Amino acid sequence: MKTINDFNFKDKKALVRVDFNVPQDDQLNVSDNTRIVAVKPTVEKILNDGGSVILMTHLGRPKGEVKDEFSLKHIVGEVSAVLGKEVKFVDECIGEKAEKAAAELKPGEILLLENVRFHNEEEKGDEGFAEQLSKLGDAFVNDAFGTAHRAHASTAVIAKFFPSTKFFGLLMNKELQAIDKVLKSGERPITAILGGSKVSTKITIIENILPAIDNLIIGGGMAFTFIKALGGKIGNSLVEEDKLPLALEILGKAKEHKVKVYLPSDAIIAESFSNDVERKETDIYAIPEGWMGLDAGHKSRDQFNDVLLNSRTILWNGPIGVFEMSNFAGGTVALGESIAEATRLGAFSLVGGGDSVAFVKQFGYADQVSYVSTGGGAMLESLEGLELPGVAAINN
Repeated sequence: MKTINDFNFKDKKALVRVDFNVPQDDQLNVSDNTRIVAVKPTVEKILNDGGSVILMTHLGRPKGEVKDEFSLKHIVGEVSAVLGKEVKFVDECIGEKAEKAAAELKPGEILLLENVRFHNEEEKGDEGFAEQLSKLGDAFVNDAFGTAHRAHASTAVIAKFFPSTKFFGLLMNKELQAIDKVLKSGERPITAILGGSKVSTKITIIENILPAIDNLIIGGGMAFTFIKALGGKIGNSLVEEDKLPLALEILGKAKEHKVKVYLPSDAIIAESFSNDVERKETDIYAIPEGWMGLDAGHKSRDQFNDVLLNSRTILWNGPIGVFEMSNFAGGTVALGESIAEATRLGAFSLVGGGDSVAFVKQFGYADQVSYVSTGGGAMLESLEGLELPGVAAINN
């Protein structure tokens, strides 16, 4: 993999694709700067070499229209604060104005271009648009793992205009190495935890990771499809009726690969999907009619804890209960605690996927695991074994 560490950027303008699609509050102030903080090492490396940095990104879904709420002018202040350096801004990303701003950039300076998605050509992967962007820099750096699964003009197509000066940024490199650690080079035993609501969204991930792992913990709403397929009574719990045969097929494949599958043995149940209702703890195979499972029970938590403390590499994608409701967050909190403890004992832990990432940030586990992925969709596609367009563009 060609990273920015393989190049000296002295007197070069580096066109760096970042993912600053950050959450904002009602006043359009950045409410979570994680993605900006994540690219700081890449920016610093280029500046320390004596180069300059031109940042390009998208924000939101303006669908090819110029909309003030999606303008990057609203985040310039935060980008400057995080990078510890004044960031210049130009309200266009191609054309005369952008080219002039880029040409005037001196070594050690940073320029942020306007939202690339103000142009329809970006999402279409238009080659002409990519070529116009390419005129702004001497080298192309992709540090936007969050959009690496998109074949857009600024993430993949642009690379062809930099045949010998295209590189992965340090964040992108870390993301790819973390996934590689789970799928190829991780220390064993390797345990994957897959949660969330639906089996259907995780099928390809399960099929792709089975040859690489030793243990598979299945939790959350998707567990009930497996429990019902095995003959359990699940009451009104979430289930994908049409996926019952598939659940049995997955269990069969796991057996072929000698992967131990751990399903919850008990559940916290309620009569309705609400935080303030009566709760009971019951055997997960015997949930009464009219009741639904909303969290993993205490026996399940203890069993998962034993598996995790004996693991050396851990992948976590998806909560094992409705953690957004405080009375049904206990299972996911216990899981977070087990992963944090395993990490303290020397395991490598990778957390990815929107809900898991939201959980570790909200409950303070982000700095207690080895790595929190910045790209939900991109990470999932990597785990499915797909080559991401943004990665292929640099490698090929």
